[in-house]
Amino acid sequence: MNNVTQNKVRIRLKTYENELLTTSCKNIISTINRTEAQIIGPISMPTKRKIYCVLRSPHVDKDSREHFEIRIYTKIIDVYQLSSTTVDALMKLNIPAGVDVEVKI
Repeated sequence: MNNVTQNKVRIRLKTYENELLTTSCKNIISTINRTEAQIIGPISMPTKRKIYCVLRSPHVDKDSREHFEIRIYTKIIDVYQLSSTTVDALMKLNIPAGVDVEVKI
């Protein structure tokens, strides 16, 4: 095995808005490029859709329904050959409030 596979961090970003996801990916990539670590990504994952069916009028018209949809966008960024400056820069990074970040080592 290579030494590169042991020193890997996977960053997974999830959000309901695609624009927030692209801006946060650009911020993460620019900070990692400043610290000279290697990046693979951002890799777009398939969009998950959740569809909810709601009755418009629960007492009179049972056949009248509305459908609501929530889309969840995800991207993955792999970072190789980390240094302490890379980790410090990622910890100080400001990410918008609507983005969920998961970090796996």
